[in-house]
Amino acid sequence: MKQWRALDLFCGAGGATKGLQRAGFHVTGVDIAAQPHYCGDEFYQSDALAFPLFGFDFIWASPVCKGWTKAKSIHGHKDRYPMDQISEVRDLVKLAGVPYAIENVVGAPLSNPFMLCGLMFGLRVLRHRHFESNFLVSKLTHPRHFCVAGHNFLMNEAREAMGIDWMIQKELSQAIPPAYAEFIGLQAMQFMERAA
Repeated sequence: MKQWRALDLFCGAGGATKGLQRAGFHVTGVDIAAQPHYCGDEFYQSDALAFPLFGFDFIWASPVCKGWTKAKSIHGHKDRYPMDQISEVRDLVKLAGVPYAIENVVGAPLSNPFMLCGLMFGLRVLRHRHFESNFLVSKLTHPRHFCVAGHNFLMNEAREAMGIDWMIQKELSQAIPPAYAEFIGLQAMQFMERAA
């Protein structure tokens, strides 16, 4: 059986990578910064917007979200972050001609996004993220809750809540739970197997 190859752009320490690995992908990560805790199969320190996309069966992208997050105005640095990486990423991944998912925060300009939350996967974390994909992803029921956000958390509690045991605190504050990427990755794999 073929092992599908996934590319994780803007991978950070690999929250999405771990989920894609759990789904069965061989994952190559790309990030502009060194990632000493990256958990994937291969890593390239490179500009994700300039990295060659061909040779992969699935592309995951998590462009910088700080231009869209509500926290930008709280911390007083709303003009410091790139605002339009999403449209550039979308144009690039469409050219690759393979299934893709783009992840970002609530409010980011994704096309026809769907939302995932940790509670949908039995995790003890409220981390709403929106996703755009070029294939159909099944919908999950979202339990009602109240959300308390911020960077004030105990690292061991956050690791357990998110299902991540290898990241440090700063990496955890930027990551998504691997369960999100595993869920989308499994559906991408099924889509690709039906098309093959």
